[in-house]
Amino acid sequence: MAADANGVPLHFILTGGNVSDFTMAPALIESVAAKNIIADKGYDSQLIVDAIIAAGAKPCIPSRSHHVKARRYSRRIYKKRNVVERAFCRLKHCRRIATRYDRKALYFMAFLHLAAAHIWG
Repeated sequence: MAADANGVPLHFILTGGNVSDFTMAPALIESVAAKNIIADKGYDSQLIVDAIIAAGAKPCIPSRSHHVKARRYSRRIYKKRNVVERAFCRLKHCRRIATRYDRKALYFMAFLHLAAAHIWG
């Protein structure tokens, strides 16, 4: 999920439970227009950083500990990363989303959009 600075969901990409979120990050980055894109250390990859730069945004992703040279990022901007986590929390107020009752991805995605519309309203 991509969210704006206010924690409003902008775009969803649904994958299987066995697929890493990391694989869909470039497609999600292309779907939004932003000045800064904030992600946690799990998305520390040159592929993702290049996708962010190609989208015309500045990456705000701290380097993982195993990197020899740490990537520079704004700690002030990175503090706003919790906005996305709070957006997920608001979506999970809908019990149907939190427990994933729907068997088909189409129905689950439809309800995600309905819950997002409720947040927008």
